[in-house]
Amino acid sequence: MLATRTPADLLRRVRRIELRARRLVQELLAGPYRSVFRGRGLEFDEVRAYQPGDDVRSIDWHTTARTGTVQIKQNVEERGLTVMLAVDISGSGHFASGGQSKRELAAELAAVVALSAVLNNDRVGLLLFSDQLEFYLPPRGGRRQALAIITAVLGHAPRGRGTSLRLALQALGSALRRRATVFVLSDFLDHGFERALRIAARRHDVIALPLEDPAERCVPDLGWLVCEDLETGEWLELDTGDPAVRQALEHEHGRRAAARADLFRRAGVEAIPCLTGHPWRPALMEFFAPRRRRGAPASAVPG
Repeated sequence: MLATRTPADLLRRVRRIELRARRLVQELLAGPYRSVFRGRGLEFDEVRAYQPGDDVRSIDWHTTARTGTVQIKQNVEERGLTVMLAVDISGSGHFASGGQSKRELAAELAAVVALSAVLNNDRVGLLLFSDQLEFYLPPRGGRRQALAIITAVLGHAPRGRGTSLRLALQALGSALRRRATVFVLSDFLDHGFERALRIAARRHDVIALPLEDPAERCVPDLGWLVCEDLETGEWLELDTGDPAVRQALEHEHGRRAAARADLFRRAGVEAIPCLTGHPWRPALMEFFAPRRRRGAPASAVPG
């Protein structure tokens, strides 16, 4: 369960996450972010000085030769990229076998993406969802917007306990009139959203961040447990001391993970699996590297 109880505690958490995320953005993600997500566009706007991370294919060699400094052709589309965060705050996000819940992990990842967008002068928005549409923050720029996003992910008290990815994806389809880069942060413990995901991926550059807890992958031997399903409220008794029980649970997790990966592949959605309590920076950089080499997909260019 999230430990946030007072406004002062929430403010401390927001500031701590912002500072941690800002360091990572400045040191590691600002350049790759520009290379991966900034579209080349079609309509010329102006020439500006080269910045680390810019696509070298956009260099204006004639202006560079004339001025003696490397200059970049900038397009109108490049200045209007919209980034959207769709964050699952259903009951299962409170699960934590260690010191970090899936929702707290979502807040850190959302902070990195939001601050990357802000530092790149892009607009970033937020949709919080459970089995209901919980909160919507229209895309805007600026540090205050990034802080508002972190605060909402950490502090919003959801009305629903379940998950409806279909509802969230359909809502984004209605809200986003231009092409955008959409990050979906969820444990994806849901069904019936396949068609909505395919439709969203055709209109936008959709990137999934599946959030997991280590205990979901490898069930520890804790003897008899009485467990509550955080989304349905149902109770279940398990003998985790029985190797056959642990093996069955791990087999079911593997089956769900394989089905999820196949769904992403068929929908044309790239994924960055993230694990609570474990460093997620390598996963992000592993994702960025091939995208940076091949360039952002066409769907990342605002239309």
